[in-house]
Amino acid sequence: MPIRVLPDFLINQIAAGEVVERPASVVKELVENALDAGADQIVVDVVDGGRTMISVIDNGCGMSREDLARSVTRHATSKLPSDDLLNINFMGFRGEALPSIASVSDMTIDTFNGTDENGWALDCATGEIRPSDWDSGTRIRAKNLFAKTPARLKFLRADRAEMMSVLDVVKRLAMARTDVGFVLNNRWRFPKGQNMDARITAVMGDDVRGRMLSVDAVSGSNSSMRLRGFISEPTLRRASSVDQYLFVNGRPVRDKVLVGALRAAYMDVMHAREFPLCALYLELDPRCVDVNVSPAKTDVHFLEPGHVRAFIIKALRDVLAHTLKDRVALSVEKNDDVGVQVDAPQRMNFNVPEFRVCAPHRGPDAAFMFYSGPNVGAKKDVEISPRESSVSPVEEVRPLGRVIGQIGNKYILAQSGENLVIVDQHAAHERITYERLRKHNVKVQPLLTPIVVHLRDEDVAAVLSVSDEMRASGLVIDAFGDDAIAIFEKPADWDLNWIELFHAIADEVRDCGASAQFSQRLHLKLANYACHHSVRAGQKLDMVQMDALLRDIENTTRGGECNHGRPVYKFIPLAEVDGWFERI
Repeated sequence: MPIRVLPDFLINQIAAGEVVERPASVVKELVENALDAGADQIVVDVVDGGRTMISVIDNGCGMSREDLARSVTRHATSKLPSDDLLNINFMGFRGEALPSIASVSDMTIDTFNGTDENGWALDCATGEIRPSDWDSGTRIRAKNLFAKTPARLKFLRADRAEMMSVLDVVKRLAMARTDVGFVLNNRWRFPKGQNMDARITAVMGDDVRGRMLSVDAVSGSNSSMRLRGFISEPTLRRASSVDQYLFVNGRPVRDKVLVGALRAAYMDVMHAREFPLCALYLELDPRCVDVNVSPAKTDVHFLEPGHVRAFIIKALRDVLAHTLKDRVALSVEKNDDVGVQVDAPQRMNFNVPEFRVCAPHRGPDAAFMFYSGPNVGAKKDVEISPRESSVSPVEEVRPLGRVIGQIGNKYILAQSGENLVIVDQHAAHERITYERLRKHNVKVQPLLTPIVVHLRDEDVAAVLSVSDEMRASGLVIDAFGDDAIAIFEKPADWDLNWIELFHAIADEVRDCGASAQFSQRLHLKLANYACHHSVRAGQKLDMVQMDALLRDIENTTRGGECNHGRPVYKFIPLAEVDGWFERI
């Protein structure tokens, strides 16, 4: 079959297949163009989920007659003043959106640039440009979406589902630019100049109010990367990633490196099937990230994905690591955001520390003898010795208050100011135990005869690319030919199905450029050990023991939830209790 050059209308429809997947794609492209035009007020109207009409009106700089004519020409853009594709500072830059949308809809454009005598109107179906009385910014209307390509039309979902996709796009762009006002169908409104707290509440819901933690971290002394934004308390979570808003240099993205780093940061405070909320803004040199990956511009490639991932994990874990006393002190001192200085990736070192509280144990636990510390399982009775802080002066800050008693041999009751405090004794001691274990190094066992694991060549290369991260957790490996890996050191007295582990690591590296498989398995071992060696539900404690437990959890990092993500304590205002008994 001979090679032929495709006609323009078919080229545009093929491009539309990449850029315009559904009505939400049209809204995304048009709103991004409005933002690039300097608009600070954008109004979006969608009829029948977008299939009948999409209208986007902005108060941006508008276009002259010549620019309007060129705007619907393929690969024509005002977003690349130079030919440097590694230095892109605009939302849209490909020059495919408008001609692609015009090829699958009936599109018209009205615009005014503020300097011409009048505005201009373009009918994209005929190419006719005529004078218009439009007097501010630009309005683009796309009617009868996919009417010219009925094969695409039949794949659209129900109007309600398409409308929800449009809303998600507008929300993400509203989170990207709090200085811009957005209105969707005169129903969803995000006012211009809205502060970040109000914008997050408007986008994510009222349940996030007062439960988001501030993040502000820079990478090293040269500040080559900066991460700002908010993440949710571990006890605030969703059943899906719907409220995770991630941005790179102001661009909304759905990047696997960022998503993986977010999940790794919450690894020991949230269940694997639950998702934290976030609005995170990563800023770095445009030359260190390639946004020219896909026509939809939602994927990016980092020059050093491992460095980006480690930086984000460290920054988020530092924020989550604040103790309850830290948070109380910060809330008393000031009301603004709290900065976090990040200098280098954190090593995850797990080990057995000294213990104050030990649960009954039936014998040595060989699976955890790889921790270089005392054998805590040797004690057979619960032993809780009070800290010096438990007899400290009255003026000492005690966020969890003073112990009242114990109910059901499960929960500790206390009063803190005008609040009743309920503490899950097992969850509290489990977190204390876990954090103390983390402070010690992994006991490494050198192997006299290396363990050789045979894999495919590509799997060997993928696993070796993250060997430094595994070394930090006690596993030392190297290549053994082209199709095998040799294990020279491993955590003492701990064996795994190494083939299955390396296959999982290789798959994850190929998927997102990094892997946390080994550290996650160490975490699970550590979490189970902490769970089995902590005060149990049903265990009676005296007042001194309960007070010591409360004082410890106040000074424990990530003390608000156990290793499985369950809450450790709850505050109930006494005013709410009064309401139960009609004392209001």
